Amino acid sequence: MKRRINKFESKSARRLQQTGPKFKTENGQTVSQRWVWTWTKMGFLAFCILLVTFPLLLQLFPVSDDLSRPSDFGLNHTINIYLNSEEGVRVGVWYTVPEHRWTEAQEKDLEWYEKALGDGSPIFIYLHGNTGNRSAPHRIGIANVLSAIGYHVLALDYRGFGDSTSEPTELGLTTDTIYLYNWVKARSGNSLVCVWGHSLGSGVATNTAVKLQEKGKHFDGIILEGAFRNGQVAIEHPFTWFYWKFPYIQYYLFNPLKDNILNLPNDDNLKKIRTPLMLLHAEDDHIVPFYMAQELYNIAKNAQNSDERVKLVPFNGSLGYLHNGLYKDPHLPSIIREFVQSLSLTA
Repeated sequence: MKRRINKFESKSARRLQQTGPKFKTENGQTVSQRWVWTWTKMGFLAFCILLVTFPLLLQLFPVSDDLSRPSDFGLNHTINIYLNSEEGVRVGVWYTVPEHRWTEAQEKDLEWYEKALGDGSPIFIYLHGNTGNRSAPHRIGIANVLSAIGYHVLALDYRGFGDSTSEPTELGLTTDTIYLYNWVKARSGNSLVCVWGHSLGSGVATNTAVKLQEKGKHFDGIILEGAFRNGQVAIEHPFTWFYWKFPYIQYYLFNPLKDNILNLPNDDNLKKIRTPLMLLHAEDDHIVPFYMAQELYNIAKNAQNSDERVKLVPFNGSLGYLHNGLYKDPHLPSIIREFVQSLSLTA
């Protein structure tokens, strides 16, 4: 038996040696190498097809969240509100009370929440960016941070976003925010009322602040996160090419503003605003480059002629927060708390 096995192995070895050259391509690649390369190209092609067709599939078969139930998103001390900011325009708002009132807030109605606004705790109106709605994880993250510190948070979906009705325009977004501000002020007593604007929301925040200032009103404090100089710069800047040039991922499909042109001139607005301001910006922000925050800081500091009323807080690029991740920073609560306490001293 041993002789037969050796003979068989010898024949097999000779057969492989004889047929070896037949498994070579003209450029010297083996058939297995050629197949690997072929499958690699086919895989890349399939990825490109998926990238193009996925948005179409989502439009044909949209996935919608029930934003009327914030508890489904882990916000158990939050109530959903619908406000009519204009005739025919209904906007959705999530109102989260301070975390220390979590137990008390269970099963409470809108009347209880409205009264809670006047408990003396600071209030933040949160204005989000240009994609998605108030349920995005990083937006819930900011609401949780502010609530944990002891603040009220009202997260607005502008018209055309989330389950809010109508079509978004620059004037419309500002109108919605002014309406929410007035609604809050009518119920907040002497509580501080601040605004937090992220990305697109930074432009809505400064637009609103200017409009309020013209009417003799004002926010007690402004926080801008990932703020751009103005809308046109944010769209055209080469660092934002992925965000804007691949609309299938973030812009075209999920952005109600895709057919509208906005200006949102933070740079011009900050020349007029006289409200205490804090800029938060990640140095590795891949959507709005960090230098824009530095430019806005210089504009605001010169306009208010003060290093105390205008702050810029950078977050090291090694932390990997990019455009949406500042809520993860363990130092953020103390940064916010210090800013709000300074407002109490100047109020």
